Amino acid sequence: MDKMKIGIILGGLSSEKDISLESGRNIFSKIDRKKYEPISIFMDSRAALWEIPLKLLMRNSTRDIEDDLREEAKPLLYEDLKGRIDLAFLALHGKYGEDGCMQGLLELLDIPYTGSGVLASALGMDKDFCRRFLAASGIDVPKTVSVPRQDWESPRQADTLERIEARIGFPCVIKPSREGCSTAVTKIVSRASVGRALENAFAWDSTALVEEFLTGVEVTCGVLEGEKPFPLVPSETIPTDADSILSLEDKFLYGKGENKTPARLPEEVLKKIQDTALATFLALNLRCYARIDMFVLADGRVVVLEPNTLPGMTPSTVLFHQAAALDMTQSALIDLIIAAAVKAHRTKRGPL
Repeated sequence: MDKMKIGIILGGLSSEKDISLESGRNIFSKIDRKKYEPISIFMDSRAALWEIPLKLLMRNSTRDIEDDLREEAKPLLYEDLKGRIDLAFLALHGKYGEDGCMQGLLELLDIPYTGSGVLASALGMDKDFCRRFLAASGIDVPKTVSVPRQDWESPRQADTLERIEARIGFPCVIKPSREGCSTAVTKIVSRASVGRALENAFAWDSTALVEEFLTGVEVTCGVLEGEKPFPLVPSETIPTDADSILSLEDKFLYGKGENKTPARLPEEVLKKIQDTALATFLALNLRCYARIDMFVLADGRVVVLEPNTLPGMTPSTVLFHQAAALDMTQSALIDLIIAAAVKAHRTKRGPL
């Protein structure tokens, strides 16, 4: 039988494009070549697609790849994508790749893809609306104040400050609503720092979130869609500085942050984390696989920070650690994700 052609789409336009490169080449490396023919597809900073050779895939950064695209790569028009691949394995992270935009394009092209559908992807990326939805579903989320840019750049600025202080207080965390992985995330301890932190967030999005600063154990738990969705073994994510916010490097780059799988918590707490991750997956109608980031507080609350609808697939990502705890290799996990995507798209009616 012919091997299924898997287009591994990586790079993109977001602040996480270099993590996407790490994810994509790890998928390319670990995919079962007895079953699949992997094809590396790079999305450049203009959202154009290129089929890239191994020599470009192994470059240090997306910028290094872009420098030589015209000489070393083959342009791939959107409308020609369906004739080249059977399924898109989305290694994209962040805006325009994880937020429903790429999913919508692939739906129009009638190409199956890994991960969640258009609506679930968009909802998962928008922390403001995602938290409103989860709270309405009975799932615990941080206290949050949404600040549109126009509220901060208008005569309502003083009212916005009062609302933040009354609802959230200090310390608190300010971040863009639709960015991921620690981009422009700032912990502040006083009212005087609010303006600078908001401006930092507004450089990335038109809406900023101000949320309560949670103390406790930061955990993350993957969920896979087999015969039915099931949670993996929760991991504890430990920042380099115990009083700081996890950086992008802490989360995904080898030798930076420290992860413990399973998390160093009692069995009943681990079960509660798994139950919360699964409930979040089902409430948002996520598909194929996802990773849910949470905090376990001293009072026993498990608070959902955000879902990751296309979680990192770098060699050191906790998703592989969690799968390994169930004796699942990286290749087996990739195979399961592909199988879930094939099934989801074969049985859908309308967009996923």
